[in-house]
Amino acid sequence: MKASRIAAVGAVAGVAVLTLSAPAFAHVSVQPEGEAAKGGYAVVDFKVPNERDNASTTKLEVTFPTDHPLASVMPQPVDGWDIKVTKSKLDKPLEMHGRKIDEAVTKVTWTADDDDGIDPGFFQKFPVSVGTLPEDADELVFKALQTYSNKEVVRWIEVPQEGQEEPDFPAPVLVLAEASADGHAHGASDGEAEGSKADETTGNGENAAAESTAAAGSDDAGGTDTTARVLGVVGIVVGAAGVAYGVLAGRRRADA
Repeated sequence: MKASRIAAVGAVAGVAVLTLSAPAFAHVSVQPEGEAAKGGYAVVDFKVPNERDNASTTKLEVTFPTDHPLASVMPQPVDGWDIKVTKSKLDKPLEMHGRKIDEAVTKVTWTADDDDGIDPGFFQKFPVSVGTLPEDADELVFKALQTYSNKEVVRWIEVPQEGQEEPDFPAPVLVLAEASADGHAHGASDGEAEGSKADETTGNGENAAAESTAAAGSDDAGGTDTTARVLGVVGIVVGAAGVAYGVLAGRRRADA
């Protein structure tokens, strides 16, 4: 009886660890590198895991919010991917750095150069510099379409509702932090803000900020995913060991 209980506990432990680690690879999401503060600039990463074992992810389309349009949207180049930025006219022009902006980015599309894309068992981050973030919103919702090499399209467009369970295909949601008491945004340094202003005329400053910040954030995200995988493997080993011990103990009793 004791051996059977140990085997059962080991198996349950393995399943529990796998269950806990699975959400790290659940769906397309968006996270800031540092903070995304209201009224400031930020670099955000769209993280795309491959959830299929027989196809690669070859395309990602992200629709930007129209209720809070962003005047500055600059994707960082990603090796092996073509990037298309789509702009649309605004019903109500924005004022940015003393200038009126009558159009804003409404969609960014990443397409793999070949059919490899994101292979099964891997994920890819797509960094984008955005600003200025709205001061009258607590979050921004980005709807995403993920296309696989077998032509399957997964629509991550369902908006999570407070107090309700997460939908099956939730849209990426960027939570905005409050600006500091002195009126400066937490999520962007003065240098980043100045670089973003320069981009309105030169198109150079923000790329440099995006590249440096993205490099710093990638290690943290990679460490989290590695930990999740390790925990999953440990769970499997513990469960298998428990089952094997139970079988061995049962044989010993039968032989006796």
